[in-house]
Amino acid sequence: MGIFDFIKDIGKAVGIGNEAEEIQADIQAKLAGQVENLTVTFNNGTVILTGSVADQAAREKAVLLAGNVKGVEKVDDRLTIRAPEPVFYTIQKGDSLSKIAKEQYGDASKWKALFEANREVIEDPDLIYPGQRIRIPQDV
Repeated sequence: MGIFDFIKDIGKAVGIGNEAEEIQADIQAKLAGQVENLTVTFNNGTVILTGSVADQAAREKAVLLAGNVKGVEKVDDRLTIRAPEPVFYTIQKGDSLSKIAKEQYGDASKWKALFEANREVIEDPDLIYPGQRIRIPQDV
């Protein structure tokens, strides 16, 4: 994401010489389950964050937690976002969006989510064709 500037002389006080450990513990505690393989290094006012986060919001929170510490002037964000593998489906004869929604989500009424996620390839939700491929969003 990049390098972010902070005001060095304000923020949460941590022990001198223990900045990296305390920042890492704080991020892991406050973002439990959202951060994996987190490594924090601190050198001359700059924090470097590496590892992976669940989403963009967790990434931004980790940067803010690291930057709002007294003595931190810059945060070098090298975190990556874990994204689920995309799921695609090939339309079969007799399929409808509600039938696919029932199979994929357990709820036929979620057909609208399928339609919205595939508007570029499905112009009319009542007109899908065998062999047509669509994306099955996982965040429904």
